[in-house]
Amino acid sequence: MKKSMKTQIFSSLLVLILLFAATACLVTSCDKNDPQEGIKKFTVEVFFENGDVKTFQVESDKNTVGDALVEEGLISGEDGTYGWFITTVDGEYHKYEEDGKYWAFYINGEYASAGVSSTNLEDGATYAFKAES
Repeated sequence: MKKSMKTQIFSSLLVLILLFAATACLVTSCDKNDPQEGIKKFTVEVFFENGDVKTFQVESDKNTVGDALVEEGLISGEDGTYGWFITTVDGEYHKYEEDGKYWAFYINGEYASAGVSSTNLEDGATYAFKAES
């Protein structure tokens, strides 16, 4: 009878441990293939030369603003001395050498101190591009 009681206690403990582990796994998202893992949501504002403003809500798993927006098809440009030089934003082209305007890059309302190719993407941030002289 003692052996039977020990077996029941052991079995009950084993079941409790397995239930605890399964619950912990669900709470901490043990599934490493979660499609939302690493995805950042952010806003992009485009201030066009004619005064129009367009806002985009973007989600990406990329590391930099540049990579995310190129993948989105929102910006294009060329390699420059200081990184990637943006020439086109949402279809509007500006190149200072040609028309005296360029795309200024802002992060959360502040003029960016680095370009899109070296700016890490932040969840919840607002990035803006303004056609400036």
